[in-house]
Amino acid sequence: MQNVKGTYDFFGKEQELRKKVQTVLQEVFELCDFDGMDSTILNELDLLSSKYAGGDEIIKEMYQLTDQGERSLGLRYDLTIPFAKVIALNPGIELPYKRYEMGKVFRDGPVKRGRLREFLQCDVDIVGIDGPEAEAELMQIAAEVFKRLNVPIALRWNNRQFLGEILEAIGVPSAEKLSVMLTLDKIAKIGTDGVIKELADKGLEPQVTTAITELIPLNDPTAEQLADRYGITNSKGSLEVQALQELIYKLGLKQICTFDPFLSRGLSFYTGTVYEIFDASGSFTSSLGGGGRYDVIIGKLVGREDVPYPTVGISFGMESIMEMLKSRPIETKVPIAIVIPIGLRTIPDVLRTAAELRANDIRTGLDTSRRKLKKSLAAAASKGIRYVILIGEDETAEGKVRLKDMKETTEVVLSLEEAVFLIQKNTQ
Repeated sequence: MQNVKGTYDFFGKEQELRKKVQTVLQEVFELCDFDGMDSTILNELDLLSSKYAGGDEIIKEMYQLTDQGERSLGLRYDLTIPFAKVIALNPGIELPYKRYEMGKVFRDGPVKRGRLREFLQCDVDIVGIDGPEAEAELMQIAAEVFKRLNVPIALRWNNRQFLGEILEAIGVPSAEKLSVMLTLDKIAKIGTDGVIKELADKGLEPQVTTAITELIPLNDPTAEQLADRYGITNSKGSLEVQALQELIYKLGLKQICTFDPFLSRGLSFYTGTVYEIFDASGSFTSSLGGGGRYDVIIGKLVGREDVPYPTVGISFGMESIMEMLKSRPIETKVPIAIVIPIGLRTIPDVLRTAAELRANDIRTGLDTSRRKLKKSLAAAASKGIRYVILIGEDETAEGKVRLKDMKETTEVVLSLEEAVFLIQKNTQ
């Protein structure tokens, strides 16, 4: 018996850390007034494989199945397309609408560190705002999330419209622009030589390939320098870049957010700004999250491309974040108190005692292992549990509990109400 490749069960300390990260994400999302959502895992295949969805590469990794009614279905490979479906099916939703969702997605792709076949995505999206303030707010959210996780980040960003205008000025045919963008996006993975080889295989005019290869070695060019070089200072993409850059400076995000003229991300539906998050130290190379603007998907899904649904989102890569955090010491939560029965007849009182402690927000464990008391006490001490409550037949008869303070090495017999008061007083 074994798990399917690329799938894992999570428990113990690792699950505790996963829940901690999810709690941080949810707290930040709700602090910023985003509504929670649960979209469907199972979807119509036509929706997931639509030309408006993720593109050919992602379709190859989609899990497909047929139900008993011989309907063609698929498991969601991200949270974006199901979200777009929700907006398309519910035209009464008041815009702008801001949502977050944390849920499992599935991709039959290569398995490596931080990349699984069943994994958790954590998304936030804003639909109904076409200005750069939407992108800037999501950048602020990313900065706050990783600040709370104590992870220094570098957020690289670009604008696909702007990059497309540069390629157009160079002479790249419209039909090849997306393909060239995706090749340029691979510079960090396959290097300059690999990019040049891919470009050569596209059948572009020699002068066009030469112009692109001359673009690659430029030393961290700014958007302004590129706009001047290619004569697109007042183009749509250039103006969008300038507007977002100004916001980044004014919001104090300049140290985190860096313009990257070759970033375009893999999914085909992005229409403007795109961004990707990395570990600033460089010790962990996989992406920690990413996203961008996708203004046309929803309108196309409802068959109304003339209806504007400006939308921007960001996804946090839970598995990558976990891989990075697992190398750090994990603080394990331990009970404040543990209740131990002395004899089987006291079990009902032990359970009632534990319930009363928990009702007073005291994290309480039970030790009903029936091992020797000496071993139970040693186990409690080794875990750092401060209070042990012992209940034997004498305590049950008197309506009392025996409270051991493992830190102060004291032991008293008192009522349960007095024990609750004492524990709360010493642990607040």
